[in-house]
Amino acid sequence: MSDARTLVVVVTGVSGAGKSTAINALEDLGFFCVDNLPTPVMKSTLDAFATVGVKRIALGIDVRVRGFLDDAAAALESLSVPGQRELSVVFLDASDEALLRRFSSTRRPHPLSTTLEPGGEQAANAVLDGIRIERELLTPLRARATLVLDTTRLSVHELRRQVITHFGPGAGLAPRMLTRFVSFGFKFGTPVDADLLFDVRFLDNPHFVPDLRNLPGTNEAVKKFVLAQPDSRGFLERVAALLEFCLPRFEREGKSYLTVAVGCTGGRHRSVVITDELGTLLKKSVGVAIDIVHRDVDRATMTGAGADPDHPAIPTIVYGARRP
Repeated sequence: MSDARTLVVVVTGVSGAGKSTAINALEDLGFFCVDNLPTPVMKSTLDAFATVGVKRIALGIDVRVRGFLDDAAAALESLSVPGQRELSVVFLDASDEALLRRFSSTRRPHPLSTTLEPGGEQAANAVLDGIRIERELLTPLRARATLVLDTTRLSVHELRRQVITHFGPGAGLAPRMLTRFVSFGFKFGTPVDADLLFDVRFLDNPHFVPDLRNLPGTNEAVKKFVLAQPDSRGFLERVAALLEFCLPRFEREGKSYLTVAVGCTGGRHRSVVITDELGTLLKKSVGVAIDIVHRDVDRATMTGAGADPDHPAIPTIVYGARRP
């Protein structure tokens, strides 16, 4: 879908089939979600979203809108604007037995039940009556659906994956996952937001090479020293293969962002080189945008709070200065 278009997903279906789970999954994908919206105000609501640039919207409709349900199918027709606003209608359904079991386990009455007392045969009959009436009321919406999901045998996690499959990055209907590679020094602590963490302290340390000690990992000489090691190449090949496998699957699962952290002792040499190389390899092989951050590369030259405790900067003393 073009970025210029607005995508509207209407989620409807029988009570107990998983509408809340589907809406939550869409919200995790970046949709602005409004549940139980009366159908007469849907168009004006979308117009209001357009004024502030909201392009991804999910609306929940079910029997709780009561008297507005009769005109729901006609109201949906007015929402689609060719070339500007694309409409998808998702209808969630399940067998009567599954719905009855779910209402029984949650001990909540069906919205159209004739009794509010959960438990017992009378309540079960009331739930079945409510389901039957609800199916009749929702017939026009089911006929308008672009996607029908039967959740009878789906867990909440499986339903979430189904929604992400149809409306997530893998379907081209969501922004790509934001991926960030961070180099860091273990002596300054691991990044708190790291999803995956790799330790490269087993590589030979340029810190112990006098000509390289004061150079950062972005320097070409340091880079050649680190990458010339056989273990560096072996590590890069294996980790790149792992990330090539994992990144698309994280994205399909609906993950919005991913942080991959690579650490060495001080975060100045080895981790910087390996992070840059991994980022370059993955950009080519996976085709995702990758932000690269070197958190501690300049830590050894800092002074004051946050400076490298093992390499404090030497203060400059000026002799013979006249006092004011």
